[in-house]
Parts: sequence; C-alpha cells; structure tokens
Amino acid sequence: MTKPAEKKLFHPRNRHQGEYDFAALTAAHPALAAKVRPNGWGALSIDFVDPEAVLLLNQALLKHFYQLEWRLAPGFLCPPVPGRADYLHYLADLLAADCAGAIPRNLDLLDIGCGANCIYPLIGHAEYGWRFTGSDISEEALKAANAIIAANPGLQRSIRLRRQKREGAIFQGIIHKNEFYHATLCNPPFHASAAEAQGVTQRKARNLGLKKSAPLNFGGQHNELWCEGGEKAFISQMMLESAEFAGQCVWFTSLVSRRENLPALRDQLKALPVSDIRILDMAQGQKQSRFIAWSFMPQPVRAQRLKK
Repeated sequence: MTKPAEKKLFHPRNRHQGEYDFAALTAAHPALAAKVRPNGWGALSIDFVDPEAVLLLNQALLKHFYQLEWRLAPGFLCPPVPGRADYLHYLADLLAADCAGAIPRNLDLLDIGCGANCIYPLIGHAEYGWRFTGSDISEEALKAANAIIAANPGLQRSIRLRRQKREGAIFQGIIHKNEFYHATLCNPPFHASAAEAQGVTQRKARNLGLKKSAPLNFGGQHNELWCEGGEKAFISQMMLESAEFAGQCVWFTSLVSRRENLPALRDQLKALPVSDIRILDMAQGQKQSRFIAWSFMPQPVRAQRLKK
C-alpha cells in the first residue's frame, strides 16, 4: 500500500479538506469497506494504485458529500473529485467578483468535454444550483453520462448533454443561436499524441513498480487524454472560436495544466477584442493548478448579465 499523500489544502468552500473520513465514507458506500485497511502509518487508507479502490472512493465521496449515485462506464477517466470541486469553487469566486462578492446562483454554464463522468455538472449543480449543458465528441461517453443523470432524480431538469458532431470544433455546433451562458469551463486533453500519453503511462507504471500492462488508476479514453497539439492547441482553438460567441457568454474559462503554456495563450487573447483576462491559481498541497479566464464584456455589463 502506498504511503499517504500530504494533506491537501483546497479552496475554503471545498468539502474535501484534510484526511479522508473512511468511517463516514464506508457508511455512505459500504462497497468501499473491502478496500480500506491500515496503511502502516497509523491511519486508514486505500491503495491508490488500485483502479477499483480509486473508483469506489470517488463513488463514496459523491454519495457522502453530494448525495449522488455515480457509476463510471469501464475504461473512462475517473476524476479526482476534490480537485474537480476546486475548479468550480474558484470559478464561483470569479463570478462573484463581478457581483460585489455575492456568488450568483441562477446561472447557465457550459462544460466542454463533460466526458462519461459528467463530474463538473454534477458537483456544480449540487454546490450552487447552476444549470449545465455538457458537450462531448464521444457518443459512448454521453450515453454513460446520461445514465448517471437518469440515476439521480431531478437532474434531468438541470443537466442536458449535446454531442459535438464537428471534429475539431469546440463551441461551434454546441452554442445555439439565441442561447446565453454565464460561463464555460473545460479540462482539455493534456497530451499532444497517443505516443506521448503512452510514454507517460509507462513512466508512471515504472515509478510505482508496476508492469507496463498495469491499468492506470484513473483510466481514460484517448479523447480524454490527448489531442493533436495537446492542451495548448486545444485552448488556442477555444479562444479563436470564443470570439464568435462574444455576446453569448460572460466568462470563458479553461484549465491549463502546463504553466509554460500561459504566456502564449495570454498573448493570443491580447490579440482578440477581450475586455478582461484572468489567471486563477489553485494550490492543492504540493500540486499547483490554474485556469485561465477571459471575457469580451466590460465589468458593468458582466455584472448586469450575471444578476439576471
């Protein structure tokens, strides 16, 4: 069993502070109990190298904290729930800054690449009551995400899904005429190629002392893990397309995994008629993450649209 990680410091509103309360988690999701055992450092834990244990832990977190039934289709990306929640809380702060510090609630958001896990719409609705449209290029992923929505009464009124049928497009074909969104969010594919993704997988396996054929603890389909040009190319395309929908969204945002991509992305935005650019850092223990946000609307207009 792996040594427990350092305690993570999340956004103050994040429910997942400190060590996991396995007594509460196993009470919410009894199947997790079979994977919980003393870790050798005086605490209960799971083997975070075990994909089944990681899946059961995330199911328990969603059940205990958000009262959500969640089943992930085999082979798809298993998201770390605490980190995904952080993006939503920092996004809420960004929106609140335009509303004199009050987090707006009656909002419509667009999740680009919601995947089979549908994690951002699920947590965003549970925490803030926001309505979501989730898009994805994979019909199989959307089918799995729809099954999660159907398993939770009431969510079908708050979360809808759309398939991106145009390869290489992001907002085009998803944002319809006369629609309006208060914010978009995205966790773009990280790697630039299948070979790069496979190389990272093999290095991780070696570092963990696993066989090359061992499954990753978080899984993932190819369109979840890589795209041509990697995250920089994906976000660049997103920025270009966002200009076409400048009047239909208050804030466009995307996670940026590689800090070294920020200067070029910021420069690209400066070449567009944007009104504001923000980079929000999110510290999670030793891990540093961030998202970039841009708006074509001046602040008074943003405040007016967010309060409607």
